[in-house]
Order: sequence, then C-alpha cells, then structure tokens
Amino acid sequence: MHNFRDLEVWTKSMKLCKTFYLSSNNFPQEELFGLTSQARRSVISIPSNFAEGAGRDTNAQFSHFLNIALGSSFEFETQILIAKDLQFFKNDDFNIIYSEIKHIQNMLAKLKQNFNTQTF
Repeated sequence: MHNFRDLEVWTKSMKLCKTFYLSSNNFPQEELFGLTSQARRSVISIPSNFAEGAGRDTNAQFSHFLNIALGSSFEFETQILIAKDLQFFKNDDFNIIYSEIKHIQNMLAKLKQNFNTQTF
C-alpha cells in the first residue's frame, strides 16, 4: 500500500476537482444533469481511482487503477473542450483547468512508465 496523500499527482487532482466544481457552477442550468454532471464525475474519478489503487496490495493492482485514472483524465479533457466550444467557461477558467489536466496527465503517464522499475 502507498500513502496517496503524499503524492503530488493526487494533491493536484484534488485541487483540480475543486477548481472545476467552482467553475462549472457557471455552466447553463440545463446542463446540470448533462455535460456538467458527466465532467464532474470524470474529474472526481481521477483522484478517487488513484487513491483506490494506492490502497491495493500490489503494484500491479495500483497500476491498473492508474490506467483508470489516466483514462478518466482524457475523458475529462474531452468534456472541457466541448464546454469551451459551447462557451460555457467564464474568464480564464478554461485555460487554468486545461493546463492543470495536461500536467496531471503527464504526471500519471510518467508514474505509470516508471511503475515497473521503482517502488513508492
């Protein structure tokens, strides 16, 4: 088992959840059960799956949940790009959120690459 709270990628993904939740409060009300809800579930899935994997007994299990977290990050990226195209974001929110998800994706990918050769 790994202490997920000590890992920067978990901390950054938790911060991204909060940032997106606050930003998505400005999305159209009619999207509350559509794109807003779906994107919120995707962004929450990133730190949640990371933490679940860290709590597993083996590195292979952790790696499996890293894959799920990474997949959720790409799902979230697609959803925020759709929201941007629909002009749902206010001010500079999209740029901040997009930059963070790309950084988190890179961190998850590097962690996944190094997983077989390093112990956490």
